[in-house]
Amino acid sequence: MPAHHAIRIAVGIALASSLLACASMPGTRAQAAAEVDQAWAVADGPLLAEAINDSWRSASSRVRDEYRHPQATLEFFRVGSRARVIEISPGAGWYAEILAPYLRDSGAYIAATASAPADTGAGKRNAGLKAKFAADAEHYDRAQYLEYDGKTPSLGAPGSVDVVLTFRNVHNWVAADNADAYFKAFYDVLKPGGVLGVVDHRAKPGTSLADMKKSGYLSEDLVIELATRAGFRLDARSEINANAKDTANHPNGVWTLPPTNRHDKKDAAKYAAVGESDRMTLRFVKPRLR
Repeated sequence: MPAHHAIRIAVGIALASSLLACASMPGTRAQAAAEVDQAWAVADGPLLAEAINDSWRSASSRVRDEYRHPQATLEFFRVGSRARVIEISPGAGWYAEILAPYLRDSGAYIAATASAPADTGAGKRNAGLKAKFAADAEHYDRAQYLEYDGKTPSLGAPGSVDVVLTFRNVHNWVAADNADAYFKAFYDVLKPGGVLGVVDHRAKPGTSLADMKKSGYLSEDLVIELATRAGFRLDARSEINANAKDTANHPNGVWTLPPTNRHDKKDAAKYAAVGESDRMTLRFVKPRLR
């Protein structure tokens, strides 16, 4: 029997056992487990590792695995290889390099960006991402690209995707006073039982909204409030992307740290020793209709 078939059989056995266990769970634990559609929500660990470790990924991307923990993060977000996934504001495509080939054969990867004039920074990033996809048909031939209105975001037909992912973007929407519109769009496009995965820079509890907007760090409570107000239920939180060295108090906010490195050259070693920001990792679920 081919090794990859054996792996999938093993995953199926584990899934069946998990579902049986869920049936005996009391109260909210059984309800939470039942709310996620297990048909797509089991990450294919070996296939995901293959995508992450593929030598075609750029060296500048691979060096950041230490801080972004893609395997553990995507497994935590239950990104199965058969899932239909939208990534919001993928930037230069760091996660696209992993998700597009991982989802290519059995799932779907959609990169969604806010439309912007071609001569702006955002417009140039959008053009760069489209060029990246066009230049590598081997890995991106089935990747989809979607532009939406950043003021009134709409991400597709209601209930049409399994997973929405956003990495280090919520602070931008909070700063623009438009975060509620985004979370509503996430809720609308997800299927009941679908997953919203959020990673963002983490502020200390009690940080004021003004300081959050200025620094780029958000409190977990604020992000949970935004998601809950849109209709989501917090399913789990993780310390996968935590960094205890980050005080979240820097002269130029989170942009002081790598990879932006907005600081004096004399402080380069200091901030390199800190590394990238301390980040929350939150998994939300769109509740099923009862």
